[in-house]
Amino acid sequence: MAAGPVPYRVALVSFPGVRAFDVSVITEVWGTDRTDRGVPAFDLRRVAADTTPVPMRGGLSLTPDRTLAWLARADLILVPGLDDHLTPAPEPVVEALCRAHVRGTTIAALCGGAFTLAQAGLLDGRRAVTHWNLVDLLRAHHPCVTVEPDALFIEDGNIWTAAGTAAGIDLCLHLVRTAHGAEAAATIARSMVTAPFRTGTQAQFIEHPTPRTDRDADALASVREHALHHLHEPLAVADLAAHAGMSARSFARHFAAATGTTPLRWLLDQRIAAAQKLLEHTDLPMPEVARRTGFGSEITMRQHFASHLAISPRAYRASFAAHASGSSESGLTRNR
Repeated sequence: MAAGPVPYRVALVSFPGVRAFDVSVITEVWGTDRTDRGVPAFDLRRVAADTTPVPMRGGLSLTPDRTLAWLARADLILVPGLDDHLTPAPEPVVEALCRAHVRGTTIAALCGGAFTLAQAGLLDGRRAVTHWNLVDLLRAHHPCVTVEPDALFIEDGNIWTAAGTAAGIDLCLHLVRTAHGAEAAATIARSMVTAPFRTGTQAQFIEHPTPRTDRDADALASVREHALHHLHEPLAVADLAAHAGMSARSFARHFAAATGTTPLRWLLDQRIAAAQKLLEHTDLPMPEVARRTGFGSEITMRQHFASHLAISPRAYRASFAAHASGSSESGLTRNR
């Protein structure tokens, strides 16, 4: 009998002081078997200098099941944030991360995990992000790092860093999306009851509606719903503003305050996500995918895929197309 595909190997690096929340996020995304829902098999291992239980805040502990030698087998290495952001990682951990980087393994740090990567020198001369409240601390202790003050997650040289708390979920889902496709990430997001698609360029925090702005928030939600049902149509900011009953300038300001991004950036992200879904689940010709998602032409769609996903639509389909039916509809509604 032929052996099945090798599961995607993920290493959770642990040492005393790592945050229980980040450990839980990593475990929830990669440590839960969702193969019955079409998600690829993952092999998550908790890796440390030895297999002694790792203490965490609140009386919790993490029991490693592999030593640092397992990093040589990992496809992805994840470094949780820290309870004390200046906690030094043990030297064996630092050395193992450096060796993994030399091998070309993707490494991602959540929240204050950026301090661990900076300690290892892996962020020197690179762009990185951390929790907005830790930006100055990271800059002060690691001046060779270019710390971005306002992003959810970024990548530089196959090293990913994420902002605080929920942004770690966003980065983990993005890493799933990058390696396994949008539908796998969306399936995991649904099971976690979280947003399936927040781009790294969004602001770390947004202004929450107050009683005085509830009506504006409702109008903006209506606009986003309208846009999602009319992606195949040309949609300008003026059109969206008119739907909300606002001037274009006021609409753009309120939209950014509510979502952390601009209307055009949000619209482009939705078009890309819709195109990914069509490419994964239908055999529609490229021009039709471009038309249905509002890109207008295959050339324009290809340019945006290259810019945002570093892959062409055809290559994306070849990598992530579902095996299900080959139907040109596959349960998706045709836009008329």
